[in-house]
Amino acid sequence: MTAWAEKVVTSGKFSLDGGSWDVDNNVWLVGDDNELIIIDAAHDAEIIAAAVGGRTVKAIVCTHAHDDHVNAAPALARLVDAPVLLHPDDRELWNMTHPDRAPDGELADGQELPVADVALRVLHTPGHAPGAVSLYSERLGAVFTGDTLFQGGPGATGRSFSDFPTIIDSIRERLLWLPPETVVHTGHGADTSIGAEAPHLEEWVARGH
Repeated sequence: MTAWAEKVVTSGKFSLDGGSWDVDNNVWLVGDDNELIIIDAAHDAEIIAAAVGGRTVKAIVCTHAHDDHVNAAPALARLVDAPVLLHPDDRELWNMTHPDRAPDGELADGQELPVADVALRVLHTPGHAPGAVSLYSERLGAVFTGDTLFQGGPGATGRSFSDFPTIIDSIRERLLWLPPETVVHTGHGADTSIGAEAPHLEEWVARGH
């Protein structure tokens, strides 16, 4: 059976550096009728688990550890009986939300996560957060970028643990080499494509987006 990506939108708060903002998050389910991987566990474990249904969850993969992307991870892990995977460079951020519950495994650059008839390749794309990752599937023609790349530019870098030159390097070196038709499934908002975003790199750099 051919794998596909499903989007579940959940709503809640993003909090960091003493501020709090209302946000809608994209949670991605990648797989088929039998098994899947969940990308990000945002806000509401029960809504995400309901979308899973009776399918086997191979892993809950965190694109980064900002609280709006991981706040439902422990509860979701219990509901769907799956491990939570995080890049080790984001462990400090994770501990700010879940000091008493460690992730179950680590993500590494170049790692392949098989699910159904596809594989998701882990691309370490720091900048928005130190351990931010993107997940690329050549077969799906898609990359799941979390908060690294959006429609219209890079993710925010004005808060703790973030760095603008680093996110630009990540996008330039890890994402823009992908085929231009590659669909970019983001952590918030609408999809875009590598071909739509690539021509604007120097504009982002010039304005220090």
